[in-house]
Amino acid sequence: MITTVTLNAAVDKTYYMDSFATHQVNRVRRVLTEPGGKGNNVAKMIKLLGGEVTASGCIGGDNGQLIDHLLQTRKINTDFVMTSGESRICLNIIDESSHYASTELLEPGLTISSSQWIAIKQKIQQLAQLSTIIVFSGSLPQGVATNGYAELIEIVQQAGAHAFLDTSGAAFTDSIQAKPYFIKPNQHELEQWSNTSLTTDQQYIDTAWLLINRGIENVCITRGSQGAIAIINKQVYQVISPSIQAINTVGCGDAFVAGMAFATLRQYDPIQQLKLASAVASANALSEKAGDMDYATYLELESAVQVIPL
Repeated sequence: MITTVTLNAAVDKTYYMDSFATHQVNRVRRVLTEPGGKGNNVAKMIKLLGGEVTASGCIGGDNGQLIDHLLQTRKINTDFVMTSGESRICLNIIDESSHYASTELLEPGLTISSSQWIAIKQKIQQLAQLSTIIVFSGSLPQGVATNGYAELIEIVQQAGAHAFLDTSGAAFTDSIQAKPYFIKPNQHELEQWSNTSLTTDQQYIDTAWLLINRGIENVCITRGSQGAIAIINKQVYQVISPSIQAINTVGCGDAFVAGMAFATLRQYDPIQQLKLASAVASANALSEKAGDMDYATYLELESAVQVIPL
């Protein structure tokens, strides 16, 4: 089983507008409401791929109850820690007049107390006994130290499960010290960590090796429409994504992580893993919602992905 952990879950609302401008009244044409947060997006994509997944983390208040309900309506198992406070709402404004330009407004979310953090660690310990892979995705909530994911990764590893990590900033820097099995920084996150501007494939590869040499087994660097650079089992791969006209790029990184987790659980070889993950990410970009895809479209895109060993 795969478990996803979302510590800063959200109700994701997407506003579709004919046009969007600041300093004036804007009328929303259509609204989509989804159970959000990066880990929940991962869970939704794994379910669409046909995988068995449990969505966990922490939620609070009426918004938290709505997140739980919306996941269950998709037949996703849920096992959250209920906390005090209110889970956040995140808005994604899509301007259809500007080639579906996206503007995101993200609330800060829950503040976790020390007693609640203990409850979260206990929950992860329980789930780690039942899971082959646990995916940690997204930002840390207020009240949790920047090494919070490192604490949880160590719990997962002690149980013999694989920890996947997708986060950024100080949480990324401090949590990779625990040597997760898999990480997926994007270009901005990698540049922030390395304090280097990355412009060539070789620079990406050299920086990925720095992470591998720190004891992280698998590193995938996503680069949007430019595909990805990955090091899996000490082998470097370049991933060339199919050319598409994206509708909504929110959640594409989460979709890539979902694909890698699903393919790893199925014990696919690295080229199959990367083809699947890239196709899932591209299919997500063709959907109006984050953490969503048309399965037939995904299969068509998978045949168009190129994975080149370097």
